Amino acid sequence: MSFPPNYPNSPPAVKFTSEIWHPNVYADGCVCISILHPPGDDPNGYELASERWTPVHTVESIVLSIISMLSSPNDESPANVEAAVKGMEREER
Repeated sequence: MSFPPNYPNSPPAVKFTSEIWHPNVYADGCVCISILHPPGDDPNGYELASERWTPVHTVESIVLSIISMLSSPNDESPANVEAAVKGMEREER
C-alpha cells in the first residue's frame, strides 16, 4: 500500500507484489476496488460517487474491502477479464 502526498484527500494505491489471478486485480498486481478510485463521479458510469474514495476511509476499511473482494469478486467490471470469465464458467457448472 502506498500513500500519495495528499492522503487522505486522495486514495492510496494497493498492489500485490506476487502474482495473483483474480478478476479485480490487474496483471501488474494493482487492486481495482471502488473505494480506491479517486473521489467524484465515475467517468465510465459504473460507480456512484458514494462508492468511491472519501477521506473517512481508514487503512482498516481498505484492508477489509480487499479481503471482501478476494472472497467475493466483482465480475461486473473486472480488471482481469479472463479471470472473471473463468470464474463465471466455474459458477455455471
